[in-house]
Amino acid sequence: MQPQIASFFDDATGTVTYVVYDEKGGHAAVIDPVLDYDHNAGRTRTHGAGRIVNFVREQGLRLEWIIETHAHADHLSASHFIKEQLGGKIAIGEQIRTVQGVFKKLFNLGEDFIGDGRQFDYLFRDGERFSIGQLDAEVLFVPGHTPADMAYKVGDAVFVGDTLFMPDVGTARCDFPGGDAHSMYRSIRKLLSLPDGTRLFMCHDYPPHGREPVWETTVVEQKQKNIHVREGVTEEQFVAMRQARDATLDMPVLILPSIQVNIRAGEMPPPEANGVSYFKIPVNAM
Repeated sequence: MQPQIASFFDDATGTVTYVVYDEKGGHAAVIDPVLDYDHNAGRTRTHGAGRIVNFVREQGLRLEWIIETHAHADHLSASHFIKEQLGGKIAIGEQIRTVQGVFKKLFNLGEDFIGDGRQFDYLFRDGERFSIGQLDAEVLFVPGHTPADMAYKVGDAVFVGDTLFMPDVGTARCDFPGGDAHSMYRSIRKLLSLPDGTRLFMCHDYPPHGREPVWETTVVEQKQKNIHVREGVTEEQFVAMRQARDATLDMPVLILPSIQVNIRAGEMPPPEANGVSYFKIPVNAM
């Protein structure tokens, strides 16, 4: 059985959220939901996530999973909000513990923050199989962008997170803590070893000027056309390109608030005595 897939593009962050389901009235998973965040005002909204909630309800779906491909640095996760509205288990790869350890130190989170992944309902292992109603799914460990990235294969579709972008955009950066261009290359080769017709769904699209956002491609198209890692590009060539390119990139605008939410499975930092949650901004530490 092949999955039904509904896509929701967030213009502000270039992120694509997916609802993957077996049939109308059946079972579903949400992958990489986005919480709207006004960086200047420090204010969140749930307009985009509300579209997801409405779709799931309109289709009569039972939400089983809310899945993160990794702890994103470019948007705040709406996983907690989605769970409050629809139920389901929030899941991420088990290597999230590594990421939590790094950022616990950066943000000096103290003993109140336990970095063992307990904030999530479930931690996936590489190669693990699970179900979404009648759909069979498989977990693929694809580190490189971060040390904790996972891709999820559901039928003939793979949700690749930030490991790959559309062929005319290339690949994701590898200079975040724990990122590694060698690992990224090998992860991409793992994905591109799948059958040529396998559909690949991107987590983001940053379209070149003149092109509308798109987010679906295939293994064969990536092998033939990806500007960074098409067939014939060696690991050494890729690593040299990636390291040189990453050295020119600014940090994502939302990295500091995003990480503080996303390592908590979409929850805000605990409110202080006045009832308000605060983000920490480490100065001269990144």
